[in-house]
Amino acid sequence: MAIHSTRGFHRGTPIDLMKEFTLCESLASLNSPSMRVLSKPKPYGALIGDFLIGRRMLEAGSTIIELGGGYGSLMRGLLDVYGELIRKVFMVDLSSMLLRKQRERLKDFPGKVSFIRADIHDIMGAIKGADLFIINEVIGDLDTLTGLDPDDLPEETRDLINTYQFDIPSDQRFTLNTGAISLMEAICSQGIPAFITEHSSDPIIPEDMPFLAKGLSIDSYPREITLSGHSEYTIRFSHLLDVARSFGRKTATGPLIDLLGITHTPALRFIFLNRACANEEQEIMYEFLDHVREYRWLTIE
Repeated sequence: MAIHSTRGFHRGTPIDLMKEFTLCESLASLNSPSMRVLSKPKPYGALIGDFLIGRRMLEAGSTIIELGGGYGSLMRGLLDVYGELIRKVFMVDLSSMLLRKQRERLKDFPGKVSFIRADIHDIMGAIKGADLFIINEVIGDLDTLTGLDPDDLPEETRDLINTYQFDIPSDQRFTLNTGAISLMEAICSQGIPAFITEHSSDPIIPEDMPFLAKGLSIDSYPREITLSGHSEYTIRFSHLLDVARSFGRKTATGPLIDLLGITHTPALRFIFLNRACANEEQEIMYEFLDHVREYRWLTIE
């Protein structure tokens, strides 16, 4: 067994998000080739805003906390469209370099956005008065227990599994998203609504796009994703739901593909199934679909 942590990486390493796939940057600009797969192209933050408005999770006078805001692209897109509804934004990040990027990206909203350098886990207990957490493509970076033997679990881990009745494999070593679970406990105990996205180890494939299941494990346990200078892990969303429900919180979840509004065309299906990419734009479209099919959204109300 080992504990995987990215805290040291995010504290002290210059981070280049362009060396890894992120939805924020893939859909930050209307000029991005990834926009070609959307039925109604909009910046990612605007799409999230549409979704939150539809679920009545974003209303006039809202105070939002974004945990791990990357380059600030999601929040930029959200404020550009729905800034009049949002009273205050707090951007919380462990990386001082990313906070500088966020300040630059959000400089057109002076007085509305504040920036805090802090570890997510350290700051959660001090947060009061917020109306919404946005946690996008972050929880896969949180602490993770790897190489767990179901027949020889540490007492603390076994207690955690028993408390929430997590499903775990009985005949093989597995990985547990302990950092994500801890964050869920903190969010649920505070009673603040949250919107979460991440790569999942138990993805949901839209019924009208079954071809996206090709070569994908639909019901598995967290796996390592190797990135530039560090790794992160996919998330077992069923475990997050178990935590939220134990606190009596209302939850909803689904494939992020549906939230984004991806156009299902024969050409797109052909590109994906055959990786028949005639140019760089089609290659980018293929890579986008290959990643986004693993993503899920989760709301906690």
